Amino acid sequence: MALEIERRFLVAGEAWRPLVAWSQSLEQGYLLASPQGPTLRVRSSRASKSNSPGSPVGPGLAADSAEAWLTLKLAAPGIARHEFEYAIPPGDGLDLLDHCGSKLVKRRHGLNLPGGDWVLDVFEAGNAPLVIAEVELEREDQAVAIPPWCVREITGEGAFSNAALAGHPFGQWPLEERQPVLCSLAAVPPEPQS
Repeated sequence: MALEIERRFLVAGEAWRPLVAWSQSLEQGYLLASPQGPTLRVRSSRASKSNSPGSPVGPGLAADSAEAWLTLKLAAPGIARHEFEYAIPPGDGLDLLDHCGSKLVKRRHGLNLPGGDWVLDVFEAGNAPLVIAEVELEREDQAVAIPPWCVREITGEGAFSNAALAGHPFGQWPLEERQPVLCSLAAVPPEPQS
C-alpha cells in the first residue's frame, strides 16, 4: 500500500524560480471528493519545452508529451494518506475530465531542494494567485529545511487541498477569508544569507 506523507506551504515571491528542475501543466478533476473520506482524481499533464535546449521536463515525460493518471487517496493517521495512482491512456484522461464536476489547472514545477521531493504549484484561473509548495517525506518526523519563501504552513488545512480548491476556488472565498492569505502572499521573504 502506497503512503503519501507531505507538508504543504503557501509561497510568496519568486525566489524559488532558480531552483526549477522541470515543469508541466496539469489539469485535474475530481470524480469523488470528500473532506474525510476517499478522493478519486483524474489528472492530465502536458510537459512543456523549456527555453534552453536539453532542459528537463516532468518525471518520465518527453517535451510536449501528454500523460494521464487516476489517483485514489484515503485517509491515514497524521499527515499521511494512502495513495494509489495508475497511469491511463491520455485520451481516457481527457474523457474522464469531461465527467468531473470540479476541476482546477496549475503549472507544476519540480524543485532542486534537499530533504525530500519538492514540487511547487502555481495555480491558474479561479485559484490564482495561489502558489503552494509541497515536500514529500519518507516519514512524518523527518527534518526538513523550510525555504524562507514558504511563508505559511498549510499542512492539514482542508480549504487548501486541491480537491477543495477545485470545488470552491480561492477567488470565490469571502473577502474576509481571502485577505489574510493575500497578505501572506504579499509578504517579502528575507533574502538568503550568503
